[in-house]
Amino acid sequence: MSLRDIPNLISILRILLVIPVVWALVDERYALALILSAVAGISDGIDGFLAKHFHWQSRLGSILDPIADKLLLVASFATLAWMDLLPLWLLWLVLARDVIIVSGGLAYHYFIGEFELLPVWSSKINTALQIILVLLVIISQQWFAELTLLISIGVWAVVVSVIFSGLEYILTWGNKAWKQKANH
Repeated sequence: MSLRDIPNLISILRILLVIPVVWALVDERYALALILSAVAGISDGIDGFLAKHFHWQSRLGSILDPIADKLLLVASFATLAWMDLLPLWLLWLVLARDVIIVSGGLAYHYFIGEFELLPVWSSKINTALQIILVLLVIISQQWFAELTLLISIGVWAVVVSVIFSGLEYILTWGNKAWKQKANH
């Protein structure tokens, strides 16, 4: 193990944080869930900074980092939906987008060629909106029950961003696949 492995270790620790975050939510310990989520968010920033600043990027890191982010977000969405704090249909919509993206990436890899896992800009916005929605729901449970309107707006903002970013992935990677196939 060397110093360049630190970002990957941080990503692995972030993956392990999923269990205590879900436990805190199910146990209705919302302040703890917020603290653990903040630790995950800060660690995400730290591992990204270390990887870029010290040139410790790796193929493993490019896979672990988004997996850690996605696991925490999906687990939070699933738990909040299970607790009837988010609509179940929203969870299915978020999961459907992710399945389409992963399936498209795998199809591209096996039928077209290797690709780099680079998120499109709308995906970053989508992730930010999903995180904000989860945080709003948790904050409303702990401190401010009157955030219902803001949560409803957040739900619909996530719906729009899920659809838009899903379509952007399909169009971007479909276009790349079309061009790649046309060149061969």
